Amino acid sequence: MADRISEFALAMPGAWPDEPWDGDRVAKVGPDGAGKIFAFLGIGSVGVKCGTRDEADEWLERYPDDASVMAYIGRSGWNTLRRDGAITDEELCEAIADSYAMVVGKLPRKHRPEGWDA
Repeated sequence: MADRISEFALAMPGAWPDEPWDGDRVAKVGPDGAGKIFAFLGIGSVGVKCGTRDEADEWLERYPDDASVMAYIGRSGWNTLRRDGAITDEELCEAIADSYAMVVGKLPRKHRPEGWDA
């Protein structure tokens, strides 16, 4: 399951893997050196941008045992979603796709992947 989720994230247009901190694998979009993280690809979880903090809190209400506010960046609407709990693979993939869209939408147009439409 973990590989499928990571593969899904890295298959997004213009996505590429990075390890900005020792052992922390992420999916970024945008040019090398100016790319932005849209998913933290942990072994047992995935970290994603879930919108505003209020929107992100909906995940916490729906999945109190499997969703949590991300340390340091949670106030900006980032959550950690457990991979092996009640959240389905489809919901995890949808959360990654939504996070990707939010991050790409904030990139300068010249850094957005070719063919991406907001």
